Amino acid sequence: MNTKYKRATIYFDSQLHRALKIKAAQSDRTISELVNVAVSRSLKEDLNDLRVFEERKNEPEVDFEKVLQELKASGKL
Repeated sequence: MNTKYKRATIYFDSQLHRALKIKAAQSDRTISELVNVAVSRSLKEDLNDLRVFEERKNEPEVDFEKVLQELKASGKL
């Protein structure tokens, strides 16, 4: 067995599992491939979010209620 891959048991909602089976068949890919791509994309998005948070950590905080009041005072809300 290829040690690049590790086995995991995942329980899907029955409708989601059905959709995955159909998509896998239509795209000539396995459910594992589809799940690996989706998880990888999600983790890359998280990594990007963390990078952006780090870049913006020194920006001043803005009080949300104050922004809403300013928008209301200017007639934009």
